[in-house]
Amino acid sequence: MTTAVDGVEYTPGELDRDATFYVAGHRGLVGSAIVRKLQASGFGNVVGKTSAELDLKDRDAVFAYVGETRPKYVVLAAAKVGGILANSTYPVDFLSDNMRIQVNVLDAALANDVERVLFLGSSCIYPKFAEQPIREDSLLTGHLEPTNDAYAIAKIAGILQTQAVRRQYGLPWISAMPTNLYGPNDNFSPTGSHVLPALIRRYDEAATSGAESVTNWGTGTPRREFLHADDMADACLHLMEHYDGPDQVNVGTGSDVTIREIADTIARVTGFTGETRWDTSKPDGTPQKLLDVSKLADAGWRAKISLEEGMERTVRWYRDHVGTIRG
Repeated sequence: MTTAVDGVEYTPGELDRDATFYVAGHRGLVGSAIVRKLQASGFGNVVGKTSAELDLKDRDAVFAYVGETRPKYVVLAAAKVGGILANSTYPVDFLSDNMRIQVNVLDAALANDVERVLFLGSSCIYPKFAEQPIREDSLLTGHLEPTNDAYAIAKIAGILQTQAVRRQYGLPWISAMPTNLYGPNDNFSPTGSHVLPALIRRYDEAATSGAESVTNWGTGTPRREFLHADDMADACLHLMEHYDGPDQVNVGTGSDVTIREIADTIARVTGFTGETRWDTSKPDGTPQKLLDVSKLADAGWRAKISLEEGMERTVRWYRDHVGTIRG
């Protein structure tokens, strides 16, 4: 179906820098990077509320806020997120909280005629044994990874809601599926974070304390793709200005490394010189998760920040903010 704004066929182009731009989740890893990118790109009215100021699970509060601010553009970057342990321990929370956040924000955006919405999902939406690299059309073709299936189902629902709005209302809403993200404002909790920030904290603390060893979960053999949050933010703005289509767009680097290689790199960056051990009684998760980023490349965007550079920047940020960060 052709998307339209006020009955006129929609063609992607430069967004209005004077319009109100609502970033849901503007303090998080992705949201804060998007805010930085928008402000650096000349957007003068970027708005957001902290979770303490606005509970996105509260439908009436979300409708009131969106109705009051009347944004022209929305990026839905807010989500309850966590690593393998958190996802497998609290599946109800990850499903229920994320479903409510998404439905409330998307419904409020629709009720208030938001022109352009970008819904952000996660690469965990794809089947555990999807053919690598994973194409967008792999969605709903196989079983999910059991350790985070509840979170994945919520994100799949967000994609389908975005597609449904396009079909039923003809609005140019889109969705993007990032690979594993890292950078400033990440969650560095030892139990609730994703693999890379958890490793940064673990190795930095070991380097500081002079520990002889660090023990990581699993075998270290799974392969993962990592994208710096600032690259993700750049891709988000690019997609909003250059892409319009019903399919979600994968956002990544197009290359991956083993968890063992990541651990070795972080050890080097943090200055840890001890031994790395692997607890093979703990789960590895998906054996490989590499995204096919051909659609994104066709839209004219590629990642710019190398993994080594990105990790050095993230470790510096972590050390500068270690007393105030989440976790």
